[in-house]
Amino acid sequence: MSRYFVARLMAGLFTASAIAFAGAALAQSYPSKPVRLLIPYGPGGVGDITARFVAQKMSENMKNPIVVENRPGAGLILATDPCAKAEGDGYTICLTGIGNAINATVFKSLPFDIVKDFTHLSTISFLDIAMIASTESRFKSVNDVLAYAKANPGKLNVATINIGSGQNLAAELFKSMAAVNVQIVPFKGTPAIMTALRSGDVDIAFEYVAPLISQIRGNLLKPLAIASSKRLSDFPTTPTLHESGITGYEANAWNGFSITAKTPRAIVERLNREIAAAVNSPDVRERMRQIGAEGRAGTPDEMRDLMVRDIAKWKAVIERANIPLQ
Repeated sequence: MSRYFVARLMAGLFTASAIAFAGAALAQSYPSKPVRLLIPYGPGGVGDITARFVAQKMSENMKNPIVVENRPGAGLILATDPCAKAEGDGYTICLTGIGNAINATVFKSLPFDIVKDFTHLSTISFLDIAMIASTESRFKSVNDVLAYAKANPGKLNVATINIGSGQNLAAELFKSMAAVNVQIVPFKGTPAIMTALRSGDVDIAFEYVAPLISQIRGNLLKPLAIASSKRLSDFPTTPTLHESGITGYEANAWNGFSITAKTPRAIVERLNREIAAAVNSPDVRERMRQIGAEGRAGTPDEMRDLMVRDIAKWKAVIERANIPLQ
């Protein structure tokens, strides 16, 4: 082995050790000032509320402020881009999730790579989507829906929110996997969908369970099936779409916290522990359950893998549905 090679090797080892030492030293004093949490949605939505639940508990546990900033708009970019480009000091984190996985396919270009430019710290919540009908509807089960759709091609109207949303793609996935010709009708928001369902202007809808819980418990709307892989504890008699004959069907939404990929591993590990402690605390889990969300933390690798899988999954659905790129 040449002296030159040995010198280069030793220099590399020294640099790596210095970086690791600096990261560990930074983590020991972290946090020493307020942490920013950038949320790409407006106040009051389920994503915003669940993120605030976790941030509040983290702040209490860490005895350090976490300042929430809502930055909605521009396809989630207004919150996500500054997070990707932040200093790698652990003081800027952001809420990411299924919307980012969808946007990675829907947008022709983005100012960041949602996989490569971030370290995904941990998931925090999972939100179930359901096939919903009015309690006055002729449709009492998924079998009723399928029978009508197959006998009347193009006549079944399925409501969702905006094209390219998680709910919209869940409906497109149903259309594809059930091999039925239905009309998917996009609305601007959940209230408009509920009105259309109850008036009979649309037949069924794919929507998050969370904002519909009061309507379901008030016997105004009925979930015909759950889109995720397991039944909901609050509605144990409602089957999944997989159980209802759409074999292998699964669609749900999720959110988590992410940080720039430049962040030292020691800080990533600290934040992952703090997120897990917050999400797994009994009061946060119960508060999430009450609004129809499931608190669930994980490792950075697990969240990254989930993001990668969802990008591939929804890319295929978007291409089959011929949804135009933005």
